[in-house]
Amino acid sequence: MAHALDTEEMLRLTTRALDLAFANDVEAALNVFATEGLGDSPFTLMGRGVCALLKVVLSMDPELVEYGLEYLTLAEQRARKQMKLAKSSAPSHRFQPGIEWGILHNDIIIFLGLVHALSQSYKGYLQCLYEINRQALLTLWFKMLYPTGLDGYATPSQPTPAASRQPSETRLQYAEATPAIPVRTSRLFVRWSGLGALTTPTPVLGTITNPANGPVEEFILSGVAFGYGLFNLALSLLPAKIRYVFVLFGYNYDRELGLKALAVSAARTDVHAMFAGLLLTTYYGSLLLASGYHADEQHITDQCKGIVRRPLHRHPKLSLCMLNKARIQRISGDSEGAIVTLQEGRQQRSLPQVDELLVIELAWTLFQCRRYEESAQVFMDVSKMNSWNRATYHFLAAGCYVSVRQLDEAQRLFDKLPAVLDKRRGRDMPTEVLIKKKLEFYKKKHGRRGGDPKRFAESVKISPVEGGADMLSKNTYAHADKETALAHIAELTALTPPVDIQTEHMGSSSSMRQPGTVLDLDTSDELAVRSLILGILHRTLGDYAGARKLLRDALKHYQDVDVNSWVGGMTHFELAVLDMKEGEWRSVVMGGGNPVEGETVLEVWKRAIKSARDSLAHAQALCARETDMLLRLDTRIVMLREEINVKMRQLRM
Repeated sequence: MAHALDTEEMLRLTTRALDLAFANDVEAALNVFATEGLGDSPFTLMGRGVCALLKVVLSMDPELVEYGLEYLTLAEQRARKQMKLAKSSAPSHRFQPGIEWGILHNDIIIFLGLVHALSQSYKGYLQCLYEINRQALLTLWFKMLYPTGLDGYATPSQPTPAASRQPSETRLQYAEATPAIPVRTSRLFVRWSGLGALTTPTPVLGTITNPANGPVEEFILSGVAFGYGLFNLALSLLPAKIRYVFVLFGYNYDRELGLKALAVSAARTDVHAMFAGLLLTTYYGSLLLASGYHADEQHITDQCKGIVRRPLHRHPKLSLCMLNKARIQRISGDSEGAIVTLQEGRQQRSLPQVDELLVIELAWTLFQCRRYEESAQVFMDVSKMNSWNRATYHFLAAGCYVSVRQLDEAQRLFDKLPAVLDKRRGRDMPTEVLIKKKLEFYKKKHGRRGGDPKRFAESVKISPVEGGADMLSKNTYAHADKETALAHIAELTALTPPVDIQTEHMGSSSSMRQPGTVLDLDTSDELAVRSLILGILHRTLGDYAGARKLLRDALKHYQDVDVNSWVGGMTHFELAVLDMKEGEWRSVVMGGGNPVEGETVLEVWKRAIKSARDSLAHAQALCARETDMLLRLDTRIVMLREEINVKMRQLRM
């Protein structure tokens, strides 16, 4: 059995090894486990399993799944044995003997569940449910260690605890269940708390007034918050059908409380803090990019900045954190700073999959800044790194060259696409299906215009990157600065036929058709995409009335589209975002609840939320009918719905 000092040393070495893994050197991490006298301890086996899990998450290699399962299964057995042995020893902390091994056991169970869930199959999710069902003590530990909720604990965005912005029902139940006077505890509570038979109102352990004493207590407190937070967040993000199965088994979840628990864990100093921080920044980064509207964007951004700052101070070259830092910079309007961060990240030695993520983010950020030629070159770099989706990045690179009218280079890449698509065997991905449709669409259009069949790039007037579903899923228009947005608008309104809608940023179109000239855009597909992009850009500039006119115009053209079947669902989604952003703007203008035109702030929000939910219902219905980019839009709908629910709770609706 490991003594207290041995446990602290194992924690120290495990933290050191996982620091190396997160700092891009998995092999060095494995070497620490192999050479530092840890042997086959549960910490060692879990560490090896986690290293495999990192590779699985980034590469989805089925062989690595089996490798990770092998180590994690063995680690779970060793940790369970250690839990039993530790109960008869004197602890070096203020908790029940052996609880630290219970936390480690819980970590292993969580990672086992994640590995099963990575299969994205019903069998995998059910195996995940089975694993989670084995760690029923997690909720008991959370109630025991955080009896009054999480408001007394620091988070990355709030080093000094303050009152919560949005108390959850779950947290209030915990607070009500906490005794305010000395009481005699039950045997079950005594057995797991180690606080004795009589408790008195003393500051809760782990708060600022009663901080953790040593690495083992830090590990226990952070581990419980991490496990509880991860469980709640993961359950809330499962596909609806799978989540329903979990609910049938009696599992409930509170996403807001889960996120707060992860933030509390991320603010600590143990190994869980790194996992919690990466999980939060990945989730929030996706939320900020994908949902379009956020009930409390400043809080989320501050949270992410605080989380990223800590590990980068400790490991300045940590690639995953550099990636998240760049995303936050781009979302915050500092695209040039994001480019610098990503270019620095590319120079570091990392896992190939992390390098690829950095390069993809760099390509999109360059495109957002209208640095099209550089973006094309980086997209081609991605195609060399990615063995299973090369056609997509060839297509995007060709689209970048279309944007700068380097049509010879664009045509060369278009011509390569059939061979690239043929090299990949198996079922076509949705993006590949869309690419084939688009190529055929461009060829037909060029034929109508009487052009050379070998030069169909000349007829592509809206870049495939500008007007593709993949581009819109990256939501780069929503984060464009004013200069970039106006430049986009000028280019799109210069195309014929003219846009017959006037806005704050579009007057009478200068693209007047001369007799005998051929229209730049001659299909409903192209006209729908142009109006959709213009609508998003106007919303970004704050012209909500103009944005609504243009988005409705996109829906009018959508009725006759041939290839861009995704436009309808995407437009309804963007209308929902517009409703929420306009509601936010109106409520700020009205300020302090002062009625304007007979409406109160609450009435404005009720109308905005009803309209947004109706638009999302239309988007969901179209999403169910169409296959092009279905998953990406469905995910964005789920995220936006959750943000609307958060806003409703803030308004007590």
